[in-house]
Amino acid sequence: DGFIKAIGPADAIQKQFSEETFQERIDCTGKCILPGLVDAHTHPVWAGERVHEFAMKGEPCVQLAGATYMDIHQAGGGINFTVERTRQASEEALFSSFRQRLGCMMRAGTTLAECKSGYGLNLETELKMLRVIERARRELDIGISATYCGAHSVPKGKTAAEATDDIINNHIPKLKELGRNGEIHVDNIDVFCEKGVFDLDSTRRILQSGKDIGLQINFHGDELHPMKAAELGVELGAKAISHLEEVSDEGIAAMAAARCSAVLLPTTAYMLRLKQPRARKMLDEGVIVALGSDFNPNAYCFSMPMVMHLACVNMRMSMPEALAAATINAAYALGKSHTHGSLEVGKQGDLIIINSSRWEHLIYQFGGHHELIDYVIAKGKVIYKK
Repeated sequence: DGFIKAIGPADAIQKQFSEETFQERIDCTGKCILPGLVDAHTHPVWAGERVHEFAMKGEPCVQLAGATYMDIHQAGGGINFTVERTRQASEEALFSSFRQRLGCMMRAGTTLAECKSGYGLNLETELKMLRVIERARRELDIGISATYCGAHSVPKGKTAAEATDDIINNHIPKLKELGRNGEIHVDNIDVFCEKGVFDLDSTRRILQSGKDIGLQINFHGDELHPMKAAELGVELGAKAISHLEEVSDEGIAAMAAARCSAVLLPTTAYMLRLKQPRARKMLDEGVIVALGSDFNPNAYCFSMPMVMHLACVNMRMSMPEALAAATINAAYALGKSHTHGSLEVGKQGDLIIINSSRWEHLIYQFGGHHELIDYVIAKGKVIYKK
């Protein structure tokens, strides 16, 4: 049935199941079995490559030298560029590229991924993205937690206040209706709470109306400027807050007390040359730290093993902390730690088998994890074999 039946020493297991017949046996002698990895933050549905912006970030030419995220955003690039291309793309084309990206994540050991909308910024395109995510949830083997992120940016031609009203009056009621009649299933609501995007008040209103229709709060906060987003998240009962490069000490303490998880994204700080999130302080104060790849056109990384490596090197996490952050804590951030994220009897049979007698190799090796991962198993079924 796809759930873990027993765990224990080999001889005890042999004895317990001596009468059983199995479709397939996998010899794991000299190998390691780990929980399937959980990617707690991704933006995997979009059209329009942004490889040219990666060049901009390092160009020696004067006007582009070290172009920041907000510089590129204001020049009509960044999210705006992707939004235009995503609006133009057909649902079929979006699904096709999305499926391929999920395949890349899965081959790098991810068995559950959070997937956001957010490159539509109008109701029609946001729903198109959510339908694509829903189709993948039904058709593919990888687990998906779906997030509505209509407040990812302020669309051209609207003020933040107008965008907020549109989301609360039109988008969220439509999500409620589609959820009720079983057309799409959305798990989380997200807002990009940031200076020049959605302020604290707009963020509060949008998150609260999502919570009112039963969505978990899981949003972008305190990334580029200290906004007191963490404090707001705790006040609203958020399950998770992502980024937190600029979180306050008070925000950290509040998150620890409220068991609100911090989804840290070492790829983002690395690629945008931002200050690293203060993972050590969060861990020392008892915050539940999770990790995500932040896969998007700006941070093109499918691999949770590389994310864990960056977390250890740049955020000074230990290897066990990084592994927990990419499994059980990431599952917690998605409200799924009762079924995912660890190898326990009764939990879903999501696991990876690596060709090494020490699990640490999955983090220690920077890249090359495709050589290391022999099997990826989801719901007890082999979904990838090297």
